[in-house]
Amino acid sequence: MPWTKKDLLGLEYLTKEEIELILDTADSFKEVSTREIKKVPALRGKTAVNLFYEPSTRTRVSFEVAAKRLSADVINIATETSSVRKGETLIDTGKNIQALKADIIIMRHNCSGAANMLARTLDISVVNAGDGWHEHPTQALLDIFTLKEKLGKIKGLNVAIVGDIAHSRVARSNIWGLTKLGANVTLCAPEMLLPVEIEKTGVKTSSNIDEALKNADAVNVLRMQFERDEGAAFPEQLDYFKKFGITEERLAKAQKDILVMHPGPINRGIEISSGVADGANSVILEQVTNGIAVRMAVLFLVAQAREASEHTD
Repeated sequence: MPWTKKDLLGLEYLTKEEIELILDTADSFKEVSTREIKKVPALRGKTAVNLFYEPSTRTRVSFEVAAKRLSADVINIATETSSVRKGETLIDTGKNIQALKADIIIMRHNCSGAANMLARTLDISVVNAGDGWHEHPTQALLDIFTLKEKLGKIKGLNVAIVGDIAHSRVARSNIWGLTKLGANVTLCAPEMLLPVEIEKTGVKTSSNIDEALKNADAVNVLRMQFERDEGAAFPEQLDYFKKFGITEERLAKAQKDILVMHPGPINRGIEISSGVADGANSVILEQVTNGIAVRMAVLFLVAQAREASEHTD
């Protein structure tokens, strides 16, 4: 099945087959990073622009490395030193980048739906690198890629997602991707951090961490976003760690080979202990490595789709 979308905006908008195509393409690109010369000419002559309205380390650098390994030229725009500070709108910024003949905009924005709005306005490709509380599709794709690489499948796996579900775009993208591929997903958090009617997406919910971990093949630990705490509604940090933190003692009650994942940045001693984060069950750094292959696949596929559409117009 060929890829036909010029943009990647979220896993909600993809079919099971499209998600599998990205994962298969990523698998073929992963070998590139093991070479002495870590480059292929797949996007030679193309320009990718990192447009980040929020701070980022892993995602921005991962996209930059991915684009460069495909031989694309990369431009990083720091909005705090750009015309955004002078009042330029997102649409005007996007149109100017398009007028400069860039091919792909990789965008992180604090407003949900910002990537969708930009994609509808521009002819060039837009890749969502996280928008508000909405989605973070490439993070979920690299999470799923890592699970499949380590466990050989997704269908039938029991995956627990633990932490600040309410504010997590990573959780939402993982829910869409994992359920479409046939995994059983359990969300675990204090009740105040479980979105209303989230079960309608096909997941189970729990406020009991030991119950959520009991039969899990993997646990994806989310950062507690205390900066979003309005009205001091969040639990105290130490109280949260006591009740929901992933510790060695808690992990000992779970399946022996349970995988421990985290999208980063890690808050040690709040949602996860250092012993678990650095332990034998952790695949956190493998997720970072796999992010390069996944983002190479995404950039390659959206660029190919846009090129194909231009030739048929």
